[in-house]
Amino acid sequence: MRFVAPERAAIDPVVFQRAPLTQWSEFADLLHGTRWPSVAALNERAASRSGSMPRAADAFGSESGLATQLPRFVVQSPGLLRDGLHYEQRIAVCGQIATRERNWHDLLNAMVWLRFPALKAALNARQVEQIALAGPKQRTRSQCALTLFDEAGVIVVVRDASLLASWDRHDWHALFWRERDAWSDGRIDVTVFGHALLEHALNAGQMLVGKGLVLLDGGDPAVTAGAAASTVARAIAGGDALDDPQALRPLPLSGIPGWHPANGNEQFYFEAPCFRPLRAGRRYPPPLASDGLLSGR
Repeated sequence: MRFVAPERAAIDPVVFQRAPLTQWSEFADLLHGTRWPSVAALNERAASRSGSMPRAADAFGSESGLATQLPRFVVQSPGLLRDGLHYEQRIAVCGQIATRERNWHDLLNAMVWLRFPALKAALNARQVEQIALAGPKQRTRSQCALTLFDEAGVIVVVRDASLLASWDRHDWHALFWRERDAWSDGRIDVTVFGHALLEHALNAGQMLVGKGLVLLDGGDPAVTAGAAASTVARAIAGGDALDDPQALRPLPLSGIPGWHPANGNEQFYFEAPCFRPLRAGRRYPPPLASDGLLSGR
């Protein structure tokens, strides 16, 4: 069943006080209240942030082929769509992000562009590359992976390899309950990137499952969310990540302490439907190293 976000006026304000939406509090003026921000307001926000954001090409170097500036948000209208371009091609060719007005999905997508422009640009460049190979009506395995991460992706920095081993086994009780302190003491950090995940979080009590790319960090110095996003962006731009949907690890975000109202009860980790066992034969790829290169295991 297709998810339908709640009406803006009907959203329970508690969702903005709980992760993952607390990670996006800098955009509170766009999220709270009954009035929708206009597409023009999104462009004004982009202009006001341009002094503090690296341009997309600058994050990778001049040979990356990525856009040199944040694309503009434009109202998605029948007139706009008459150009016949694929959504991703319009971003790359025209520098335009088609944005539906009064729409949670597209508003949250805009917020991700504002915070992580280089990572979004890397995804767009790879999508356009794949469209050129397979055509606008076919989808490659790489396109499926890129889209899945764009919609439901999480960036996970792991500083304790034993946590990664529990995750490999889908030992959710160990990962979230026995190692409960790890989620607050810096041994593992999660940044939600996917805008569809953020949209689902608007529904209080929703079981959230992200699709994770993992960065293994020695912890000295600690990798910040911005640095982790840059590492992931470089890996995607270089073709070192997201060649197949199976490269993404499912992470039940509802298990992270404080992210779901029921997870203070140990039994939650045995009964909630989001905690699925590891499929026979399923293996996950090695994590990214903190220097942006794939590490061995």
